[in-house]
Amino acid sequence: MNSPIAVVTAFLESFTRNDPDAIVAMVSEGFRNEHLSALGSNCVGSEEYRRRLPHFLAAFADRSYTVEDIVEQSRDACTDVVVQYRFRGRFENADVDIPGVMWFSVRHGLITRRLDTWDSLTFLRQTGQA
Repeated sequence: MNSPIAVVTAFLESFTRNDPDAIVAMVSEGFRNEHLSALGSNCVGSEEYRRRLPHFLAAFADRSYTVEDIVEQSRDACTDVVVQYRFRGRFENADVDIPGVMWFSVRHGLITRRLDTWDSLTFLRQTGQA
């Protein structure tokens, strides 16, 4: 079984490909995708997450997450992994470089929850919307 940090880093790396099924393969059936940023939207369940992924992948060309720091802590029956990251990609005609932090819960090699907070204002400025 892969370590929780390996699961999370593989999940983030999978966004460089255009394969929603590969991304969803790393989350649990009851996966909770939560956003604290004003422009983010939440969803529950791997099927709903899978339904939304093609839009995200199409909206951001050449996307990647760069891990700047990562911390792991075990608690109860799961392990939490907190990642400080930079998201880079191309949105319409604008290059974006957005800092953020994600908090993952990993259980039995699958991600059960992702709490994401990223700088919405930076995104709006970089895309000419603010």
